[in-house]
Amino acid sequence: MRDWQSVYSNQLQYRAEIVKAVLEDYEMNPVLLNKMDSSHHIGHYEVHVAPDNVIRAIKIINDEIQFE
Repeated sequence: MRDWQSVYSNQLQYRAEIVKAVLEDYEMNPVLLNKMDSSHHIGHYEVHVAPDNVIRAIKIINDEIQFE
C-alpha cells in the first residue's frame, strides 16, 4: 500500500466512509485511513486507492458525491 495515493480527505468519518463505499462499488478496493489524534480530536480521515485508479476515483468523487 505504500504507493497508494489519497483521493479524499475530511475531518468527518461518515463522509470518508461514504466515499469509500462508492469507490468500492466501482471495485477500486479503497482503504480508509484514520489520521485522527484521539486524545486531541484533531486530524482527518483519508481514502486511498492504487495509483492506477487515482484519476478515475477523483472523477467519480467529483461527479457523483455531493455533501450538502
